[in-house]
Order: sequence, then structure tokens, then C-alpha cells
Amino acid sequence: MEQVKALREKSGAGIVDVKKALDEAGGDEVKAMEILRKRGQDKAKKRSTYEAHEGIVVAYVHSNDHIGVLVKLFCETDFVARNVEFRELGRDIAMHIAALAPLSVKPEEVSAELVEKERDIWRAQLTEEGKSGEMIDKILPGKEEKFRCETALLTQAFVKDPSKTIGELLTEKIHKIGENIQVGGFVRYEM
Repeated sequence: MEQVKALREKSGAGIVDVKKALDEAGGDEVKAMEILRKRGQDKAKKRSTYEAHEGIVVAYVHSNDHIGVLVKLFCETDFVARNVEFRELGRDIAMHIAALAPLSVKPEEVSAELVEKERDIWRAQLTEEGKSGEMIDKILPGKEEKFRCETALLTQAFVKDPSKTIGELLTEKIHKIGENIQVGGFVRYEM
């Protein structure tokens, strides 16, 4: 029972789900946690088709009063929008945006103009390193993907826990809260 309680606190999953995962993992907490995470991702995928039309706008001003962030965070019901955990999630995301200054919510939303400017810089650097045109053409797609992931909110490593991305954090909260949660957009101000 202690093992169930400990794993429940770590994962946020229900008691029945934790018991099933522990049984499936033969009592191994690490394997059980992985099973719970996979199930959480499955639930999150199913929930992502649900319309998220309620939510909150979260404001965060950094302690130095030089950075401010507004984030739209959507959920399915007003009940969840008033939930303390949902509000804390919004604050964590706003704080993350203040710290890491993402350019967009998703990698595919990063400006094509900005990506093209970066491609020109990478191309010049690789040429200077003596790479052939054919080699450069093979390297550039990987650099672009990495750039898009590093500058998009959902694929950035969470500032408070770099072992997971903001997208994975949302997936965990969707599993725990039981509703679709989406970042609707953000604005970051800096002096």
C-alpha cells in the first residue's frame, strides 16, 4: 500500500491506475511509472480532440520588474479553469516563457523568415568550415529542426524540471486533471 501511495503522489494518477501499473510491472516502480506515463499520453491524445473553449489568462511579472508575460491557457470547462492546479500550471508556463523567451507555441509556427535568416547563417558557417554543398544540404534540415524545437514553447525543456518539455508537462496535467489543456498563445514583454 505504501508503494501505491508513493507512486500515486509522484504520478498524480488514480489508485486503480497505479495498482494496475504496479501489477503489470511486477512491483517495479520505475517500470510502473513508465507505464503510467504512456497511458497518460494515450489519454492526452484522446482528450486533444475535445474542444477547449474555457480557460484563463495568466499574468506573470518577473521579480526584477523588467519582464512580463501574458498566457492564454485553455481547458474544457470553467470548473477546471478555477482549479488551483490549473492556475499553477498557467503560472509555471508564464514563468518559463519569461525565462526562456520562446518565439512561438509550436515548432511549425516559428516564422519562415526567421528560419531562412538562420539557414543563411548556418550555410555561411558550414561553407567557412569547408563543407561541400551536398554536405550542407544534408546538415541544414537537422539544424532547422533543432532551431524550431529550441525556440517553440511546447518543445523546450521545462525551466523548473529540464527532464521534461512543456508539451510533456501539459500531457501530465491532461492526464491528472482529465481535460484537454492547450496553450492558446502568449505575449512576452521585456524592458
